[in-house]
Order: sequence, then C-alpha cells, then structure tokens
Amino acid sequence: MKFNKNLENIKTYEAGKPIELVVREFGIDPKDIVKLASNENPSGCSPKVVEAVGAILSKMALYPDDSMIKLKNALSVKMGVANENIIIGSGSDQVIEFLIHAKATHGSKILMNSITFAMYEIYAKHVGAEVIRTASQEHDMDEFYELYRQEKPEIIFICTPNNPTGDALDAQKIFEFLKKIDSDTLVVIDGAYMEYAIAKDAKKEIVVKELIEQFDNVIYLGTFSKAYGLGGMRVGYGVANAKIIKELYKLRPPFNITTLSLEAASVALEDEDFVKKSVTLNLQQMKRYEEFAKEQKIDIINSYTNFVTLCLNPNQNSSKISNLLLQKGMIVRDLSSYNMNAIRVTVGTEEQNSRFFGLVIQFL
Repeated sequence: MKFNKNLENIKTYEAGKPIELVVREFGIDPKDIVKLASNENPSGCSPKVVEAVGAILSKMALYPDDSMIKLKNALSVKMGVANENIIIGSGSDQVIEFLIHAKATHGSKILMNSITFAMYEIYAKHVGAEVIRTASQEHDMDEFYELYRQEKPEIIFICTPNNPTGDALDAQKIFEFLKKIDSDTLVVIDGAYMEYAIAKDAKKEIVVKELIEQFDNVIYLGTFSKAYGLGGMRVGYGVANAKIIKELYKLRPPFNITTLSLEAASVALEDEDFVKKSVTLNLQQMKRYEEFAKEQKIDIINSYTNFVTLCLNPNQNSSKISNLLLQKGMIVRDLSSYNMNAIRVTVGTEEQNSRFFGLVIQFL
C-alpha cells in the first residue's frame, strides 16, 4: 500500500513514557513510580476544576458547545481581546497544525530554532515544507533575522520559553524583531510556559493584547496543560487578528474540544490562586536543581519553565542514565534525539525531587 511520500522522512513524536507502560515493562508498583518527563503540574489541577467537572459528568452523552463561548469569554476577559481573536485547539499543538496547513505548502520554508518543540518540524513535513533551523542552541534573534532575509520563510516559530531547553527571550527583543518582518510572513509565538517565565522575570511577559494590536501577522499560543494542570484535558488556544483566526476555522473540525475539557479550562482560569501557588512551588524547587547541578559540576540551562535541562559531562551518557533511572521507576526525558547529551526533568514536588536526586547521583 502506498502512502503520502511526505511521511517517509517523518519520525514519530515520542512522548514521555506513561506510568502504565513502566509498570508493564519493569513490574514496578505504580505507587513507586515518579513521572518527571512530560512537564505536567505536580500539584495536579485546581480543586475547583475537579468539582466543576464532576458536576457535569451526566453531559458526556451530549456534543459540546461548539461555539466554546464560556471559555472564549473567559480568555477574552483575561487578555483584553475579542472572542473573534481566539481559536481553541485540542492542545496548542492542534493550533500549530492548523497554522501550517493554512499557510504552508510543498516547498514552503519554515524557520525555527535549532533545538525546539519537535511538532513544528513534524507538521511542516506533513505538507512537504522545508525546515530552516538556526545554528544557535538558544534563540538568537539576530541570527533569526539574517536567515529570514536570506530564506524568506512563510512561517517563523519562536518558542519562548523554549522547549526542551527552558531559556526565554525578553519581550522587548521579540517586538523589535517583529517590526522588521514583512506582513505576509506568519510569526508564531509559542508561550506554553509563559506563566512560569513571568513569575521569574517580568521582562519575559508578552502582553497578548499589545502583540496582536501591533502586528497583523502574529499569533500567540497558550495552553492549559502546564501551569493550569490540565494536561489530560488537552486544551490550548491561539490569539491573533480576526482574519487569521477566520482562516484557521476553515481547518478546525467540529467539536474538537470535549464538554469536560471546556468546563475544566473555563474554571481553571478563574482560580488564579492555584496558578500562583503552582509557579511559586516551581521556583522554590528549581533552586534545589540549580544547587544540585553546581554540586555535581553539571551545566544547567537557566530555565523559565517548570522543567530543567541538565547538560551532562562527556563521560556521562544521557540515554544510559535515563534508562537506569527508568528501571528504578523514575521517568525523565532523554534529549539525545535533539543531539544533546542531556536530560530534561520536570520540577516536581519536594518529595519527588528528593527522590530524583537520590537516584540520579548513583549513575553520574
């Protein structure tokens, strides 16, 4: 059987191993497994969300409100934009898929950082687009601009804070860059971890209202999977001028977000205290990773997210260490597929982090 030739050069995205798989492979009791691989919120989600979702379980037999008016209204108020400026996706990665299919075709060029979220490239290859990458590990906006001038890409992806490294750009640098980009080039600002970045450094905050008012060719992406603790609900969003959103709606399937997910995201937005507590815990526990890295003489990338990237020494092997940890019930992310001898570790609870330190030190 023949398939689309564009699929030939696409590697399947490998998500962090689920707890259930580790139980099956190694026979470890589920209560003894710690998952620090997928950047989930170790505090879970707001108790108000749990209560709200439980109250509407009887509605599972009905299709969701396809207008998503409750969630759009909540996002509209939070960001000071109109409902017409918002599209909701099954995770922000679904919005990324919409964007590439809306703007790129075979032979189009898409510019992104050398190390960044893998789904940008995977979706680009769906349509046969050419991926252009920077040489720098961190986002160098001067390098981005030079490649933009040389290659004239249809789409530019800027992930800030960046996944899987954790570094982030000052908002001012992004705005200065955008002023030099022509209006027909779509620029995607992926802010999946922005809540954590703002808590650490206010200069990283991108005010979405100002962004889309100044630039008609820019879309901002956010998600409920990280700080809001709703990874299992799969809700993300894009915010842009109404013309961009209108085109994306032509690609959106009906009922792409479940009734329970819409309710969960809407209520999560209301509980700002929960998010504040989550990011505060994250900052406190991240300091422990910084101290650990210093003690072990391991480089750590300054992170503005809810994870840390530990860059191992040449005599240490990230794949080997990740696998040894896995056999002990500790799930982390090996970054060798990004050509990095590094592991990415979600910042967990105090207890989870203590267990990680106790285990990994045996293999360093």
